[in-house]
Order: sequence, then structure tokens, then C-alpha cells
Amino acid sequence: MTKTAWVFPGQGSQSMGMGADLYELPAAKGKFAQAEQILGWSVPEICRSEDDKVSNTLYTQPCLYTIESILVDLLHDRGQQPDLVAGHSLGEYVALYAAGVLEFEAGLRLVKRRAELMEQASEGIMAALLGFDRAQLEQQIAETPDVVLANDNNAGQVVISGTVAAVESVMANVKSKRAVKLNVSGAFHSPLMAEAAAEFQQVLSAVEFQPARIPVLSNVEPTPATDADILKARLAQQMTGSVRWREITLALPEAGIDRVVEVGPGKVLTGIMKRTCSDLRLENVGGLADLGEE
Repeated sequence: MTKTAWVFPGQGSQSMGMGADLYELPAAKGKFAQAEQILGWSVPEICRSEDDKVSNTLYTQPCLYTIESILVDLLHDRGQQPDLVAGHSLGEYVALYAAGVLEFEAGLRLVKRRAELMEQASEGIMAALLGFDRAQLEQQIAETPDVVLANDNNAGQVVISGTVAAVESVMANVKSKRAVKLNVSGAFHSPLMAEAAAEFQQVLSAVEFQPARIPVLSNVEPTPATDADILKARLAQQMTGSVRWREITLALPEAGIDRVVEVGPGKVLTGIMKRTCSDLRLENVGGLADLGEE
């Protein structure tokens, strides 16, 4: 019997017009209205905006969370249920929603505050490295203060995060096919986010988590968990901790998973997972067309 994991993409998967086939869907209108009440702006309007507002962190995260949550609802309405869930950075909030840990509203309020704090972050930078020597990279990070491995996506694709000087030093000293600075406001998933994380913790601590109905693999600890307190503690560490996506991918076959469905816009996660586990059956649900007939 096929065992399935649902995975949810984060920032970087957004695009103008994403979720367009959901905007007028009766089953989705309630969620969009609820989101507008919480956010003070319309998710469909931002996604349709021709000046690419959807790529501004402040809007990107709530838009992705809302659209991916609606896709979760539509999958559930069709009787589909995963055996395991995981989300990349922001996507972890949708994974927790899909597993019944968070109510939609509670999750969106957290995502809204997270986006605000990350948008305000101005210290440090991030850079993506492709096609590098991992041993050399790890050595350089170990020898360079104020830089960390922020996203370990697969064997040949990572993101580093830290102070400008530290990130530039690693980029200069590690041979890679490509190294590019990311257009983000700060050094996400690094200790430089500690102040923002402490402020976010005040909001997070007031939110009630339920035990997960489906095991969740967290970014900072890629082992399946259902305990509400454990999942909350792991989420609390996420803003300053690394996204261990390569390890999450490797953990899926170990858990008996043979099919992975990326739920959300684009195909970023299936693209990076293919390199780590070529035997996994990878599928995408980015809109209504991918769901097929009800």
C-alpha cells in the first residue's frame, strides 16, 4: 500500500497570479474572507497585483499560507489524507494546519506576525550556493564566525546566512558552480534573528497547539512527532535554526513513504527532493486543475 507525504513550500515559491483558479471557488471564498479580516487586505488582490506585491515578505508569507491551506481543505474534501507532513520554512505552518495542530486563524495570525518581524529584520544577508564541495563548505563555516548553514536543501544546493562580511568570505573561499546573494531583508534562519524570534515567541506562547493527527517532520528536527509541546518547541526554534530539508527528504523513505505531493504553487520542493531521493514518486498540487474531478 502506497504511503504518502504532503510537503508545503515556503517563500520563493510565490508568483504573480498564484492560486487564480481558487479565487472564485465557493469552497475557498470563506477562507479568503477570513484571511482578509485578519490581514486587513485581500489575498487574491495582492496575488493579482501587477507590481509583484506578492514577492514582498509582508505579503508573501500570508498569501502562501492561505492558498496552501485552501488546497489542503480541497484535498481533505476529496477524502485524501497523508501519512506524514512537512513544510519548508513558512510551509511548516501549513503542515501543522494540515495535521490538525493549528486552526487556520491561529496559524495565519502567527504567519502575519512572523512576516512583519522578518520584513523588519535588517541585519545580515543570505546567499545560495550551487554545485560545491560540502566538506570545504562545512570547514569554511566552522572557521568563519557569524555565518551558518540556513537551508540545507540537497547535496548540491544550500543557503548560508549571517553578517555581510562573513557570508561574502564564505562565498569567496568556497568553490561553487554558482553563488548568489538573495534578495531578502535579513539573515533568516540564523542567530541574527534572535531578537525577532524572542518577540515572536511572545505571540507563539499564547497559541494553543493540539496533538498532531499525522506525524510532522520539523525543519529544525527532522524526526516524526505528534506531541503538541514538542511541535511548538520546534517551531519556536525555526526562525534562528536551519531548515534541514535534505535530512527531511532522506527521512521519508525510512518512514515507508514512497509518494510525495508538493501542495502549493510551483515545483521548488519536488525539484530539490528529486536529487536526494530519486526513487520517490513526486507529484504537485498547485491549483484546482491538479486535483482532478471531484
